[in-house]
Amino acid sequence: MYETEIENIASKGSNEEIYYSLLEFTKNMMQQKGRIEGKKKLYYISAEFLIGKLLSNNLINLGIYEQVADALKAHGKNISDIEEIENEPSLGNGGLGRLAACFLDSIATLGLNGDGIGINYHLGLFKQEFEKNLQKEVKNPWITDRSWLRRTDVGYEIIFGELRLKSVMYEIDVTGYDNKCNTLKLFDIDTTDENIVQEGSIWFDKNDIRKNLTLFLYPDDSDYQGQLLRIYQQYFMVSNAAQLIIDEALAKGSSLHDLYDYAVVQINDTHPTMVIPELIRLLVKRGIDMNEAIDIVSKMCAYTNHTILSEALEKWPIWYLEKVVPQLIPIIKMLDVKVKERYNNPKLAIIDNENRVHMAHIDIHYGCSVNGVAALHTDILKASELKDFYDIYPHKFNNKTNGITFRRWLLYCNHELSDFITSKIGDGYKKDATQLEKLMQFASDSDTLNALLDIKDKKKKEFKDYIFAKEGITLDENSIFDVQVKRLHEYKRQQMNALYIIYKYLDIKAGNKPKRPITMIFGAKAAPAYTIAKDIIHLILCLSEVIKNDADVNPYLKVVMLENYNVSYAEKVIPATDISEQISLASKEASGTSNMKFMLNGAVTLGTDDGANVEIHEFVGDDNIYIFGESSNQVIEHYAKSDYSPEKIYDEDKDIAKLVDFIISKELFAVGNKKSLIRLYMEIVTKDWFMALLDLKDYIRVKEITLADYEDRQKWAGKMLVNIAKAGFFSSDRTIAQYNEDIWKL
Repeated sequence: MYETEIENIASKGSNEEIYYSLLEFTKNMMQQKGRIEGKKKLYYISAEFLIGKLLSNNLINLGIYEQVADALKAHGKNISDIEEIENEPSLGNGGLGRLAACFLDSIATLGLNGDGIGINYHLGLFKQEFEKNLQKEVKNPWITDRSWLRRTDVGYEIIFGELRLKSVMYEIDVTGYDNKCNTLKLFDIDTTDENIVQEGSIWFDKNDIRKNLTLFLYPDDSDYQGQLLRIYQQYFMVSNAAQLIIDEALAKGSSLHDLYDYAVVQINDTHPTMVIPELIRLLVKRGIDMNEAIDIVSKMCAYTNHTILSEALEKWPIWYLEKVVPQLIPIIKMLDVKVKERYNNPKLAIIDNENRVHMAHIDIHYGCSVNGVAALHTDILKASELKDFYDIYPHKFNNKTNGITFRRWLLYCNHELSDFITSKIGDGYKKDATQLEKLMQFASDSDTLNALLDIKDKKKKEFKDYIFAKEGITLDENSIFDVQVKRLHEYKRQQMNALYIIYKYLDIKAGNKPKRPITMIFGAKAAPAYTIAKDIIHLILCLSEVIKNDADVNPYLKVVMLENYNVSYAEKVIPATDISEQISLASKEASGTSNMKFMLNGAVTLGTDDGANVEIHEFVGDDNIYIFGESSNQVIEHYAKSDYSPEKIYDEDKDIAKLVDFIISKELFAVGNKKSLIRLYMEIVTKDWFMALLDLKDYIRVKEITLADYEDRQKWAGKMLVNIAKAGFFSSDRTIAQYNEDIWKL
């Protein structure tokens, strides 16, 4: 049907001409697909949507990717080179945003009427650069005149105290796999000025809201002005969302008394919480009684909890809100009074005795659903972190284990594997991922296992070429690729992995050479104000340099920190990975989604029984995953008793002390920043909030077993096959079907 047009595009001269022609062609095709419609609509509100580059994903969902790729190949062009022209949208950072992107894909694929709502950040989080083995943050502009963004004529007046701003809504089409389209709606203001950001940095005047409101995702909140800016952003997002929700419901015939029949709101983490009092305010403004307005909104809002980390459960001093959104204060105070009249338990209060507003408490009291994102995480919410709420609202709590979209994380980023799977079991798994289970019939077939090994070798070679072209780094594709790529946070324990590197370095120096070289690959950004996280990056970069310059060690061990790790990098490194590092402190990782992406691409997990690792472990069995460390119950008990002492471990275990001491060794001081290394050393020895030293020896022991097992290639290929075959449960299509059945009821 589109052969002639595709052929004309493929025959164009430059890659840029081809890309922009494909961009317009694809956008037109998506428009022709039409919109998913229905009386009731989901509004998925999230501070982040880490959508990645969109061209190939859209071509796959439209069913013409192979056709376009083949046409380009016939003209001597590679679709991968065309994709490089596209800027990656800077709309997200980590798992929260990538999950939201997968969810939008699945919502459209399942034909559900649902749009994403967020902010059109001009500069995203930041672009990461490495300078003198330290992270440097610089602005990351991505918006161009010709992109997937479409400006609309929709906009709203947003009132902050005495400041009034006019918003404008942009849209990005979200096409379902073999289905119609929904949209991602991103709000912006025309007065945002990228030029106020200092060149070569991310620093700007935080007071000038007219110019800075939509500049950055998660602006530095280490000072008062930064914290206020976060509140400005959050209210801007939800006030736009609330006004849009009401307008669209009215256009469909709602009386607003029945708004919950027309709209359901999923609050993705606590950032969008103010949508609840804002919807109540707008309904009251339109003449609805306050109590009825509260009842209406409580029936239509649902909350996803993504973490038990206290710093992520937002608590804003009430005077911050009084300054930014004074119009919401009477409503928030009334919601709090109603709670205190019903329950004589200060842990349930919305406004605590320090006059802080607990955003999650608003979500739980005045929403219809509270869900965790993995079975273990939800159990912890019920049993400890939110137990007081579970005791009074057991009917609201439910689990929705996270998922990933297989279209991007298999069909797109690993054509070789997806083609091979199709040749074995057909293509039904592309819509019903549970059909991957059919691969188990080949678990003992040597030809199948050898083919999996060949595919992995090819993807490792591709990644070797990619990273050399991008960063000039040379990898040995015959080495074991051991990969930990995720946001840099102490609970994810990149510092424990770094201590393993020190162990391996010293072991090789002592003459114990591994059977096969090992390549340790990291990718992570640390928040600009998160000093210890930046120190961990510094340690990893320093270790990389020390090892690179040591002729005794570098033939056997290499350490790589990917610069500016993002979705595009993930699409290359995940298919190439042998060992997937999922080593968070048990009980602290709500779910994880990289664990699912690695599993799907045939990597074997080395991790704790934490988050979705627990469910992966259940699916693949003990023989196809490597679990170490203390359990979540043991860890929770340590916190309850306050009996964990890193100093005691350091003092009593000379093997561990030797590894930690290397952080402040002459070797590292020679290439690193003394202040940073000493600070990290002291943090681990005296605090170690996430118990890296507790699990370190067991981690080293199990990791050495994992590396040894890799040498039995057929047996390892069997583990790869089981992981791929059992990955079907972790499809975001399954997750979204459960959200809809239990919560949204579209």
